[in-house]
Amino acid sequence: MRRAGEAEEARGAYRLLLMTGQLRSRTAILSARAKVPEGVVLRSFASETVVLNLKSGKYHGLNPVGGRMLEVLTNSSSIEHAVRELANEYDRPIVEIEGDVCEFCFQLQTRGLVELTEG
Repeated sequence: MRRAGEAEEARGAYRLLLMTGQLRSRTAILSARAKVPEGVVLRSFASETVVLNLKSGKYHGLNPVGGRMLEVLTNSSSIEHAVRELANEYDRPIVEIEGDVCEFCFQLQTRGLVELTEG
């Protein structure tokens, strides 16, 4: 489980990217498509998904929800479609899932585990 300070730090970094123009808007993120870049491999197990960045040599473990989010993100035509699917699957409000998914994408992107491309 992530500490409250880490979540706030991620939100702050996300807001900074938005303000500096490195991320144009939440709308731009939602219309983007997520893909796993070359040099990143992943493997799903019952209790976690392991993601290895071959360039950095670092591996990351995702809990089952994170693994499912990554699976849906990389198999969807846009992040917005992934949000809708996840909101339906977990029976949560779209606005809640949207925030979580945008933060998750930011975290994955900063670690070089996904690329966001225009949809």
